[in-house]
Amino acid sequence: MIVQENVAERGSSLSQAPRSNEERALEAAIGKQVRAMRLERALTTTALAEQAGLSPSMLSRIEGGTTAPSLSTLHALGVALSVPISHFFQRFERAWQVSHVQAGKGLTVERRGTKAGHGYSLLGHPVSGGDLHVEPFLITMTEDSEPFPVFQHAGTEFLYILSGEILYRHGDREFLLKRGDSLFFEASAPHGPLELKRLPLRFLSLIAYRTETP
Repeated sequence: MIVQENVAERGSSLSQAPRSNEERALEAAIGKQVRAMRLERALTTTALAEQAGLSPSMLSRIEGGTTAPSLSTLHALGVALSVPISHFFQRFERAWQVSHVQAGKGLTVERRGTKAGHGYSLLGHPVSGGDLHVEPFLITMTEDSEPFPVFQHAGTEFLYILSGEILYRHGDREFLLKRGDSLFFEASAPHGPLELKRLPLRFLSLIAYRTETP
């Protein structure tokens, strides 16, 4: 027996209050995910609606992103599809961060060593995933890049040499890095350039670190 949608659901779908773009995006994302999981299981709209105790029309509105299902409705759909409620939010793109920087448009930033001939271009705003932050830099060094500063900071760092050669220090070890070489290390150890072997020197630096949550 199909149970018609409850009063709260009818109220949400018939409400005259304007919805924000974010709310519309969330409703559309939930609807796409419900429909995708229904099709994966080869279920008709009527069959899934009956299993979840909804009317086919209500399920169609949910899949179409024209109504906001209540938590009880999402729970019922989750039971019918054998998935937790969190699965319905996987297509909500607001949680996916992206930063696009065109060639030559990186933001020039001041970091320790910049005045010693080190040019830092930030290639994107710091992207976080929970408490993890990642900062990408394009670093240029010239013949004016001496004396070399020593760096120590939290997290890990990845270097990739685009052009030139450099003798690089990490802790008590030295590495001769050439075009195409990379170095991945714990950034809490003293590190930095020791000698510029061939110019021009340009390399990518990706710094990843975790921030303390309150």
